[in-house]
Amino acid sequence: MSTVNGGISFWYAQEGAPAPREPLPGDTTADVCIVGGGYTGLWTAYYLKKAVPFLDITVLEAKFCGYGASGRNGGWLYNGIAGRDRYAKLHGHEAAVRLQQAMNATVAEVVDVCEREKINADVHRGGVLEVALSPAQLTRLKDFHAAELAFGETDRVLYGARETAARVRVTGAVGSSWTPHGARLHPVKLVKGLAAAVEALGVTIHESTPVTEIRPKHAVTPYGTVRAPYVLRCTEGFTASLAGQRRAWLPMNSSMIATEPLTDAQWDSVGWEGRETLGDMAHAYMYAQRTADGRIALGGRGVPYRFGSKTDNDGRTRPQTVEALREILVRFFPQLAGVRVDHAWSGVLGVPRDWCATVTLDRSTGLGWAGGYVGSGVATANLAARTLRDLIRQDSGQSGPTDLTALPWVGHKVRKWEPEPLRWLGVQTMYAAFRGADRREALGHSARTDRVAVLANRLSGR
Repeated sequence: MSTVNGGISFWYAQEGAPAPREPLPGDTTADVCIVGGGYTGLWTAYYLKKAVPFLDITVLEAKFCGYGASGRNGGWLYNGIAGRDRYAKLHGHEAAVRLQQAMNATVAEVVDVCEREKINADVHRGGVLEVALSPAQLTRLKDFHAAELAFGETDRVLYGARETAARVRVTGAVGSSWTPHGARLHPVKLVKGLAAAVEALGVTIHESTPVTEIRPKHAVTPYGTVRAPYVLRCTEGFTASLAGQRRAWLPMNSSMIATEPLTDAQWDSVGWEGRETLGDMAHAYMYAQRTADGRIALGGRGVPYRFGSKTDNDGRTRPQTVEALREILVRFFPQLAGVRVDHAWSGVLGVPRDWCATVTLDRSTGLGWAGGYVGSGVATANLAARTLRDLIRQDSGQSGPTDLTALPWVGHKVRKWEPEPLRWLGVQTMYAAFRGADRREALGHSARTDRVAVLANRLSGR
């Protein structure tokens, strides 16, 4: 059998495309208009409607709910958030600790809602295991582990090579760091269940309705305009398609493969009984999970960025990228060299110029937005949604400030990305530098991070 390439994602190949919802029938009004039917938009609709049941909420989605990153991601529900270290420098260590604690609690919040709403998303709370495969990676791992402890994650554990192998037998792993604040899930089962829960609450979702322009109190589409006091942009990697937003968040491309189901003997050789989500400390890092039906789904950067902030349609992935991801799989687990890759796909995630996730409500215009998750959106979208809920309730006089509205990522402003061709050249150069650094570190014996990678991180603002 040949590898299925594209078709949105493996997750949709399993679940099937959803039945289409009606597009916007014409001009209308709402109390809140949410642009984007992914995790951020749906979670925001869920929490707003739960908090204020009488609100008239409309969600507008260009394709169908979960078409973007919410239906293509690696299924990592974990406590990482983009920009925490920068927020510590800007607002102080304790503010960043509060942000991290909120993310730790968010993992449990998503799991609790899935149980409460009876969303069967194949959730398994096995935590997150991040491994080191070279002396330089081990140094970064130890520094990373120490930093997480400093931000209050006292239940994180550092493992040596033998203890790592007892969890997952990654060939060449010399150490790892594990946190309990993580879970594996099926992305599409989550987004479908969440959309159904939102509709059951009385929220209106219009699909096949691309928003071409957002301005105060207006969301403009080819089918009509929705007028609302609050218009929330929840478009993540597709933000560049909106008028005036081409340089706001860069749509970074990430690619994945899913293997055929492994046999019991193959799983015995790999271990992974805890079903942790699995990552590494490479500069061009990988991420993986053991799926509920016994496959390995593994991702990483392929073509990191398309000129002019273009995004793909159906997730089709270059053969070279598929092979590169397969090489990672075999490098981690050589005993799986003969395993078939059943599916390959790609999607985009949103990257701000300073690599910091943000959530904002402009009280003078009623415009709000959240995103820039840099690949950590499965959990961060939930925290962003609850924060948007609190910001709207505060602005409308229904409540005062909350612990969430006081977090340091609220209202953060960042400059735009450079114009083309500088944007394209910069991203290509950065990832070429990261891949070269990974190769040199893998072949060398130095415990120091490659100097080219250090420079690339500094120049990119990562």
